[in-house]
Amino acid sequence: MARFDTHDAYLASLPDDQRAALETLRAQIRAAAPEADEMFSYGIPAFRVGPGKGPGKRPGKGKVLVGYAAMKQHCGFYVFEGDLVGRFADRLAAFSIAQGAVRFTPDHPIPAALVAQMVAARRAKIG
Repeated sequence: MARFDTHDAYLASLPDDQRAALETLRAQIRAAAPEADEMFSYGIPAFRVGPGKGPGKRPGKGKVLVGYAAMKQHCGFYVFEGDLVGRFADRLAAFSIAQGAVRFTPDHPIPAALVAQMVAARRAKIG
């Protein structure tokens, strides 16, 4: 897997349809959590919030909020929490879900309101 320094570089490496879908998802996440910082977690673009732990609570060392990625056959929205996906399972019936992840295709994106609600729920969970 290639390594990227920024979300922009990651997105630029993708096929047009996946790039467009994930740029939209990225904007939805930013709208739902404008205080979140962009970073990478587990090799995928992600967002973190909060000052972190320890002496001085260093900026940029917060908790991972959500992430996204492109795979060969789908895109993924990662909330890093299986229980959260389960709480929204009835509204995610049209998507492939796994513990902590929602898989979607560029032609069938996750509704913006649902992304916002899931980001807010994850934010509430991690504090």
